[in-house]
Amino acid sequence: MATTKNGSSPKVAKSRAARKSAAPEDIALRAYQIYLERGGAPGNPLDDWTRAERELLATNGKPGRKPAAKSKAA
Repeated sequence: MATTKNGSSPKVAKSRAARKSAAPEDIALRAYQIYLERGGAPGNPLDDWTRAERELLATNGKPGRKPAAKSKAA
C-alpha cells in the first residue's frame, strides 16, 4: 500500500451521501429554510434545528430516485 510523505495512509474524503450524520452546515441551511417557510415568524431555533436534523437523517443514505428510462418511439 502506498503511503504519503509522513508515512500514513492517504485520506479519502467521504461524499455527503456516505456520511452517517448530516453536516452542521446542511442542518443550519435546512433550519433556515424551515424558518422561511414559517414566513419569518418567531419560533424556537432549537426546534427548527432538531426538525432539520431529523429530516436530513431520514433522507440520508436512501438511494436517489433514478429517472425512468425513456423509450424511443420508432
